[in-house]
This record gives sequence, C-alpha cells and structure tokens, in this order.
Amino acid sequence: MNVEYSQARSLADQLAAEVGRIILGKDNEIRLCLTCLLAGGHLLIEDVPGVGKTLLARSLATVLDLSFSRIQFTSDLMPADIIGVSVFRQKESDFQFHEGPLFAQLILADEVNRATPKSQSALLEAMEERQVTIDGETRPLNDPFFVIATQNPVHQIGTYPLPESQLDRFLMRIGLGYPSEDFERAILRGNDRRVMLGDLRPLVDNDGLKQMQRAAAATRVSDALLDYVQALVKHTRSAPEFELGLSPRGSRDLVAASRAWAFIDGHSGVHPEDVQAVFSAVTAHRMRLRADLQGTRQDAGKLTLDAVTIP
Repeated sequence: MNVEYSQARSLADQLAAEVGRIILGKDNEIRLCLTCLLAGGHLLIEDVPGVGKTLLARSLATVLDLSFSRIQFTSDLMPADIIGVSVFRQKESDFQFHEGPLFAQLILADEVNRATPKSQSALLEAMEERQVTIDGETRPLNDPFFVIATQNPVHQIGTYPLPESQLDRFLMRIGLGYPSEDFERAILRGNDRRVMLGDLRPLVDNDGLKQMQRAAAATRVSDALLDYVQALVKHTRSAPEFELGLSPRGSRDLVAASRAWAFIDGHSGVHPEDVQAVFSAVTAHRMRLRADLQGTRQDAGKLTLDAVTIP
C-alpha cells in the first residue's frame, strides 16, 4: 500500500474518525496518539479510571490492523510475566521459550505505576531496545512496536511513580479527561462501547503504516524551524521557573512529533504551529516546575510557548 503526502490527511482523518466512533469528543487526543505512533515513539496516558484509556488502545489496534495484547500491571507482576519464560521439555531434554504478551505489535501496559520498579524496568528497557535477551539469546520485538502505557494519578493508593529517567522514554504523555455533557449523554444513550469495538474495521495494513512512518520522518524541517525548537529547548533549561529542562532526547522527540503532525495535516514541511500542537504532550512530563509554582503539565508547556517568539 503506497501512501503519498496527498493521501496522508485523508487517511489520518479516516483513522481518527473510525476511532472517534468509540472514543467520543476526543479528536485532538486521538490525533496525538496517531502522531506518536507515526513518530516511532511510545505513549503514556495518565488519567483516572474509566475514561476510555483501554478502549482507545483497542480501537487503535483494530483500525491499524495491529496484533494486540494487554498487560495488567499489579504489585505482584514479575518481568517473566511480561517478556516470557523458558520451559523445560523433559521428552526433548531442552528448554522451549514461551513468548510473553510483549511479543505483539500494540501493547497496552495498563496501570503501569501499580507494578514494582523491577517490572516497570523490564517493559521500559524493551521499549528502548526493541528487543529482549533471554537465556543469552537476543529476540527482536515486532515491527511496528507501539506501547501505550496507562497510569493512575500518582496520589492514588498503591502506586509506584515513574522516575524522570523512565518518563523520558515516552515520546508523549496525554490525558483524556471527562467527556463533555453532550458526549456523555450520547454515551449513555448509545450501545456499550466495548460491544461497538466489533464494528470497527482496519483501514491500513502494516506495510502502509510503515510507509507512513517513513514519510513522516522525511517531512522537511527548515533551519528557521530548528532555530525555533532550539529556542524553546534553551528556555526550558535556563528559565528560573524550571528545575528540570528538556533533555536532548526530548528535543529530538519534539522534532519527530512535529514532523508526524505536519505529515498528518498534509504539510510539505514543518510549521511553527505543528511544533506548538505537540509541544505540551511531548515535553511537559520531561520538565519540572519550581516547587513553589505548583503548575500542571499544561502550564509548563504554556509558560514556554508564551515566552519564546517565532523568529
């Protein structure tokens, strides 16, 4: 399946609309999910239970024709429950590896902050390396490989907050939030959204998705645009309101996400508006405001965008 720039916006709109049949009133969040996938990163969704995080992941897997597995993170989860385990076969006198749920294309790591740091690290290392090593043998993970991790707010009971070094491995962090009154009324009047999942249809195959990822990565970025990105990054590192600024990985991910957003919108090159559209989702979980400011993640992004003018 060949995906040209002229087709990109139409296809992205179709994908978003199909998922939007299940997740009502969250068009921007759905587009950010697609952007994260096209940029080759992983997504963290932080929100209270019951707002549709699992439904969003399952819907994306269906419309993108990706194999799907869900891992429920609990305090007793072990790394072998994620990666898999070698089982001794007495008849053959050898070990046979049984793949864990990590060997799918779209992984839902549900409530990742309810597991211990040891189990969290097993997932996050696999996300970074795109492979696992077991019994001295390296096993590559699927391509495409996309992790959507969800976490409950860290003040809730029984959570193990992800440290900054682990949060930095997620290209984006978003929240879904509660639906508006009109959309919640539509949810109450309509069918069970889990039942409606069966009506979704794949709109792109794996080859088409990979071509879209390559095309997104090739979207033109001008020197002037890079000047703007570097000015934003410099501000997060030097402004007095921040205790922790963007890492080089964060600045690289910002450019990758901006390229993907521009590609979805059908732009031939990245515009400052594309950077602004993804900035908070890419950067806010990597930055830390001074303790006395007590800002939200959206505040951190807004502070930066308001302080830096477009050259």
